[in-house]
Amino acid sequence: MSRIAPHITCSPSDQQILKRLAASRTESKQTVERARMILGCLDGKRVEQIAHECNTRSNTVIKWRQRFVQGGLAGLRDAPRPGAQPIYGVDFRNRVLAVLETPPPAGQACWDGPAVAAKLNGSVHAVWRVLRREGICLQRQRSWCVSTDKEFAAKAANIVGLYLNPPENAFVISVDEKPSIQALERATGYVETDNRKIVRGCKSTYQRHGTLNLFAALQVATGLIHTRTTALKRREEFLQFMDQIVAETPADHQLHVVLDNYGTHKKCDAWLARHPHVHFHFTPTSASWLNQVEIWFGILSRKALRGASFKNVAELREAIEAFIAAYNPKAKPFKWRKREVKGSQLRNTIVNLRN
Repeated sequence: MSRIAPHITCSPSDQQILKRLAASRTESKQTVERARMILGCLDGKRVEQIAHECNTRSNTVIKWRQRFVQGGLAGLRDAPRPGAQPIYGVDFRNRVLAVLETPPPAGQACWDGPAVAAKLNGSVHAVWRVLRREGICLQRQRSWCVSTDKEFAAKAANIVGLYLNPPENAFVISVDEKPSIQALERATGYVETDNRKIVRGCKSTYQRHGTLNLFAALQVATGLIHTRTTALKRREEFLQFMDQIVAETPADHQLHVVLDNYGTHKKCDAWLARHPHVHFHFTPTSASWLNQVEIWFGILSRKALRGASFKNVAELREAIEAFIAAYNPKAKPFKWRKREVKGSQLRNTIVNLRN
């Protein structure tokens, strides 16, 4: 004869929670099944009927019915279990960090997950878990540029002073060139990867249709950009660009120009003598990052050049001009900042950083 579950009761609020759990698509499978068992018991159904509906055994229904009677909703949670002792604990984590301080294996320039796992005779997945937990990215790199210019402090202070406190009745501009921009033609579009992600795709083969040089001047106070495209990048083209900038500048204003140490920018004394209101300020050696127009070149590359396709140099020039036409009406001065890199940071080891 079929067994009939004893009648159990619960508050209306608990019953609403049970119904929500039973219909949930986000809770665990075990939680959903236990809620359905208790709802069946609350409806007075037979144990065998509940077990059949939940595709489980009668003893399982009886177990969770008793747990609910004793502890309510809390009784439906799993009881704490001791569990197995972790194979990869603190000792394994410390060994991983210690390995990263040693020279990489023969034939490799740096450590990676499989190499560390092979060294420790452990699981590569356990190594990756340690690296993720510690925030260590073995394949990502950051670069730094430390100037060796003996006059670095004075030159940098001069340029930063122009940025922060420009002279009265003067314009401060950052000037540089982006040389040899290639007009590459190749098929581009969107592709679906094996893991069903949609990414930008481009054909591996391409056709070259020549190069273009771009001279650019950034108005530090406003963020506006003035440009000129040329086929060559000699001192002659640079000075022609500067003539264009001077023609667009009011004659009663001084013009302070921030430049890097590229040879094209030097030996312009004759031109400067003809334009006494123009003053060149050179960044320290190996410190072209002090020139703000470099930031704009990065924006241009990301938004207009990377992943694009051009059938000829004329299309490349039109794309650059179209980007500038869209950029200038919304231009703003840069909130320029650079992180300082100290010698002590370069000597830090992973163990010191992670402990």
